[in-house]
Amino acid sequence: MSALDFVVLIGSMLGIAIYGIWRTRDRRSLNAYLHGDGQTPWFAIGLSVMATQASAITFLSTPGQGYLGGLGFVQIYFGVPIALIIIAVFFLPIFRRLNVYTAYEFLGRRFDAKTRLLGAALFLVQRGLGAGLTIYAPAIVLTTVFGWPLDLTIICSGLLVIIYTVAGGSDAVTVTQKYQIGIIFAGMVTAFCLLIAKLPSGLTFTDTFALAGGFQKLNAVNFSTDIHERYTFWSGLLGGTFLMLSYFGTDQSQVQRYISGSSLREGRLGLMFNAVFKIPMQFSILLLGVLIFVFYQFEPPPLFFNPASSQYLAEHNSGEQWQAFENNFQKLHNQTRQQLENWLNARHSGDESGAKSAFAAASAAHQQGEQLREKAAKTLQAANPGTTANDADYVFITFILRQLPHGVIGLLVAAFFAAALSSKSAELNALGSSTTIDFYRHLIKRDATDAACVAASKWFTAFWGLVAIVFALYAHLVENLIQAVNILGSIFYGVMLGLFVVAFFVRRVGGTAVFWAAVAAQSLVFALYFNLTISYLWYPLIGCATCVLLSLIIQTALDSNGKPTPALPAL
Repeated sequence: MSALDFVVLIGSMLGIAIYGIWRTRDRRSLNAYLHGDGQTPWFAIGLSVMATQASAITFLSTPGQGYLGGLGFVQIYFGVPIALIIIAVFFLPIFRRLNVYTAYEFLGRRFDAKTRLLGAALFLVQRGLGAGLTIYAPAIVLTTVFGWPLDLTIICSGLLVIIYTVAGGSDAVTVTQKYQIGIIFAGMVTAFCLLIAKLPSGLTFTDTFALAGGFQKLNAVNFSTDIHERYTFWSGLLGGTFLMLSYFGTDQSQVQRYISGSSLREGRLGLMFNAVFKIPMQFSILLLGVLIFVFYQFEPPPLFFNPASSQYLAEHNSGEQWQAFENNFQKLHNQTRQQLENWLNARHSGDESGAKSAFAAASAAHQQGEQLREKAAKTLQAANPGTTANDADYVFITFILRQLPHGVIGLLVAAFFAAALSSKSAELNALGSSTTIDFYRHLIKRDATDAACVAASKWFTAFWGLVAIVFALYAHLVENLIQAVNILGSIFYGVMLGLFVVAFFVRRVGGTAVFWAAVAAQSLVFALYFNLTISYLWYPLIGCATCVLLSLIIQTALDSNGKPTPALPAL
């Protein structure tokens, strides 16, 4: 990175952080620290909800997912509009009417203390671990850009986020996120435009999409009914609806964003903003990865996008073998490029037979190259089992550093940091809020003053930040980060949603029945994850349905034993 890149990066990040702290410098009450000032307009809510969900992982890892797997990953978001409409109609009005700090306070009022604590505990475990992944993502950027040790980078970047979040509170998160999302969008649009400009001059948009389609990168919708396939229309529409409903409706990091609006109308408009723009945003980011794939069919790609993997094989008793891998890979790439140029010429001249033949040859050479890449990855893992050759998370940052001009590099790195700060600050703020309200003030110190709760929230926020750092140190053991985040959420979110579905819609069920139903449902989801290969998108649906069904069965058994449902409070 040049001096200009550093100016862009440091100036944008420090400017936004200082602005957020300055804007919220006089807000010291518990309500302001956890809830905001209650005057947030709909567009700020919409951007805050989007920024909280769209972490650095979204912008760093999703293009790599598009590069490797094409547009199919977008199906996971098909349930977003349905989920947000349900939340706007049913969840948000009750949260606002009860004036709760956390979503789990509602469970306590509807059921009992143990159910409230169970819901809060599920959130803390899931979001506390997920927070580690969102610290790990920008650490990849720093490690690649500066060559720092990954563990040290994780620790330093995590501490930076902790300081920013503890100082600012909920309102600082909201007032800064609209500027952070602005930097993110500016960086991604700039990268998109420069990438298109770098494609071969003779390659039209029609040619580009025909090439991507020929390599099966444009298959955005898969109507297969095989439950073992990870991304299909049905898993996205059904399982994705439950995943997004549970995330946006029961995860405190999101609930805390949209209950801070000045009115019910403002909160609903903020949610509808995301219902309209979420799928197009994710589609565009995946398309960026597909275009990078097209670009690297004409420009030499690295054998491994992860520079640490390449360096290891080059330095550890694998020099000659590594060089052979490199030479053969580049030879196959040259064959692919030559055949694609033949395909392009035949296509433009109207020679359909020649175009078909050339593309088949290009596809065969490309497939041989991918097989060679897999062989090299196995060699890497045999030489050092602790090293991963998974490249998806490094595709976009490698393209940025090797292909984009200075200044733009700084802007894109700033975009990753903006995404990291916006999502991480919201997550840690929510973790601190839930621990303070649902455990500290509810169990440990019921007579705690507002000042004591604000101090406790800051300490708990710092604690969860340290937990996230520890988990981030092991995040390199997981698969593609954007998938890992959704897998982790899917394991817990279904049962959390089941608690709220029963609370809202099944009035005859009491706290004891739903508590044990949730424990059993969570055990089932764990068993499915560790023993079966069902797509993780089905876990939220299975967890939610099991929780609801078992709660009805258990409540019926309790009623038959002379333990009728207690009188339930009006919502």
